[in-house]
Amino acid sequence: MKQFAWLGIVRHGQSTGNVAADLAERNGAEVIEIPERDADVPLSETGRDQARAVGAYLRRLDQPPEIAVVSPYLRARQTAELALDGWSVPLVVDERLRDRELGVLDLLTNAGVQARLPDEARRRTRLGKFYYRPPGGESWADVLLRLRSLMRELREDHPGGRVLLFAHEATVLLIRSLAEGLAEAELMTIARRASIANCSISSWRADGADLVLELFNAVDHLERHGAPATEQEEVHAEPA
Repeated sequence: MKQFAWLGIVRHGQSTGNVAADLAERNGAEVIEIPERDADVPLSETGRDQARAVGAYLRRLDQPPEIAVVSPYLRARQTAELALDGWSVPLVVDERLRDRELGVLDLLTNAGVQARLPDEARRRTRLGKFYYRPPGGESWADVLLRLRSLMRELREDHPGGRVLLFAHEATVLLIRSLAEGLAEAELMTIARRASIANCSISSWRADGADLVLELFNAVDHLERHGAPATEQEEVHAEPA
């Protein structure tokens, strides 16, 4: 099987939606007050600083990525544009890297799901994070299917290449699942232990036909740049 020489993925910087979701959870609100649709939520000022810190990290690499593939969502595109500012790295937007779609759970906190959709709350608890699909939305397994097709194409188009992705919280975990061939139980163990930080970096290098983990959810570059590390969840209405 064709393989990358190096694969990296960056979660987008802190967004205004992350801040609003965090505030709603702390206040016990049922609904997250975000005026934009999810695809149009921008970075916060902190998120912009975090994205520049990613750029500083990338400039220290021995070899730059040859292509950056980016979620179409604004917060991910802004992160990539700031991180790659001044570089000649091609930036390609691919809708398969978009965030997980939540359907009826969109903009609800955990308290909101329990209060307004108790049957769905029970169903997601029974099915678990990987297979639970909210009405009108996607499960993690659904997202994995679209990521699998993207990764297959990238391997075909960039064998032996250095590919960098900019995407979302769940995407980082699911790309790790694909890169390392993880089963559901292994992936869920990692997901329970790791809160994927904004502008964290995860990367793998080729070892024969396999990809070997170099970094996972790394944030040292943020501290070096003077940007705070934040771990706000993409979506609070998620099963444990």
